[in-house]
Amino acid sequence: MNYNKRVRSWIVQAAIAVLFGFPLYWVVVTAMNSPQNVYRIPPVFVPQLDLKPLMSVLHQANWTTYIFNTVTISTVTVVLVLMTSALAGYALSDLKFRGQNLTLLFILGTMMLPGQALLIPQYLVISKLHLLNTYAVEIVPFAASALGVFVFRQFFKTLPKEYWEAAAMEGANRLFYLRKIAVPLAKPAVITVALLTFIGSWNMFQWPLIMTTSRSIQPLEVVLAHYMTFYQGNIPKMTAAVLIAVVPIAVVFFIAQRHIVAGVAGRDAGIKG
Repeated sequence: MNYNKRVRSWIVQAAIAVLFGFPLYWVVVTAMNSPQNVYRIPPVFVPQLDLKPLMSVLHQANWTTYIFNTVTISTVTVVLVLMTSALAGYALSDLKFRGQNLTLLFILGTMMLPGQALLIPQYLVISKLHLLNTYAVEIVPFAASALGVFVFRQFFKTLPKEYWEAAAMEGANRLFYLRKIAVPLAKPAVITVALLTFIGSWNMFQWPLIMTTSRSIQPLEVVLAHYMTFYQGNIPKMTAAVLIAVVPIAVVFFIAQRHIVAGVAGRDAGIKG
């Protein structure tokens, strides 16, 4: 009975995996196909290993610069988010102050605000600060994360109070305890927040599209949109450009998906009120 239930579970999981993995596979097939085969009926489901569209796209744009911009923006954002999330999460977890729960409620409430509704006032503020078309505008507004604060808070609440008491007896202050003891123990939270922030920053499109105009500082997703318009009549080249942007982040996700699922589900970080 248990064996049959397990087999059914595997079948369902395999079907879901195929359903979600097929679009990425189809991008690979299309990017390595000739324009004639792309429109064939029935479709060609096996990659033809025609690298001409991919090589053509690689030579027609400075993808190295765009990838460098995206990696730099994503990496710096991750570092800043980890710092601010750890500090705020610890304060909301272990420090007692008036309005603590209300502060947490306000932080979580920012996750419910639609980004599009705030674009105009944000644009005006950024313009007044003279940050338009700079690397800073692509990093600083995302240096804090409500989700990151929540994940760290939830993890820190699972740490025994005896850890802090023992550190305090040795003369440690709060920052020393956070840096040397709490954060190293919060590895699941660190990995979860870092990966989710990196993926979100890598896929950022609307914000840099509005706030920047120079190709030299724009991330991969914005430049990809320009090139998809340029290659609109050539589907293999268009999907080859998509493949360049998708493959790096897809590899990161597949390698680290276990940590993402575990952290978001609260299996490692723990969920406490």
